[in-house]
Amino acid sequence: MNKKETIRVLIADDHAIVREGLKQILADTRDIVVAGAAENGLDAVKLARAGEAHVLLLDISMPDRSGIEVLKQIRKECPAIAVLMLSMHREDQYAIRSLKAGASGYLNKQSAPAELVNAIRQVAAGRKYISTELAQELANQVGDDREIPPHETLSDREYQTLTMIASGKTVSDIASELVLSVKTISMYRSRLLQKMKLRHNAELTHYAIRNHLVD
Repeated sequence: MNKKETIRVLIADDHAIVREGLKQILADTRDIVVAGAAENGLDAVKLARAGEAHVLLLDISMPDRSGIEVLKQIRKECPAIAVLMLSMHREDQYAIRSLKAGASGYLNKQSAPAELVNAIRQVAAGRKYISTELAQELANQVGDDREIPPHETLSDREYQTLTMIASGKTVSDIASELVLSVKTISMYRSRLLQKMKLRHNAELTHYAIRNHLVD
């Protein structure tokens, strides 16, 4: 985009308070305007398809589909828009997955407003954005010959199921929240247990806590 062009931003978050808070932060900037807002993944894709925005702020935890699934669809259908993922999760949980799926950046919702504005400007200019903490984590992994942790072999849905079970949610709870059948969630659970060589939820939860996958 042209350096003098106003950055048009879309906001996709299922919490009205978060959407309004982001709008207020961006209202104080001269070069950024909010072009639209969505409360679920379906609406986020529709807004992106309109092709009138440069950046999409996308919550990784959407009520109808996971943010990473929405991200993949938008990258496929609307490659011109930069997607900045927002999350309450620690960066080492979802940042790498988001970047591999095509995100232009990843930002924790607890970040300062100035960091959000800076991140938007960077991804709008075609660059990637990661925090100093994540950059250090990536640097620490360079040349690291350690084996890949079992949870990194999981698909996005399996990983999401893992973290939700470890957070104390039942298969029925997860199915309801993700708008999927209990049978489908049970399948994800079986697959992840098999891949990680775990026997039951207690071992799964212990693994997640030990590897800091849940707060």
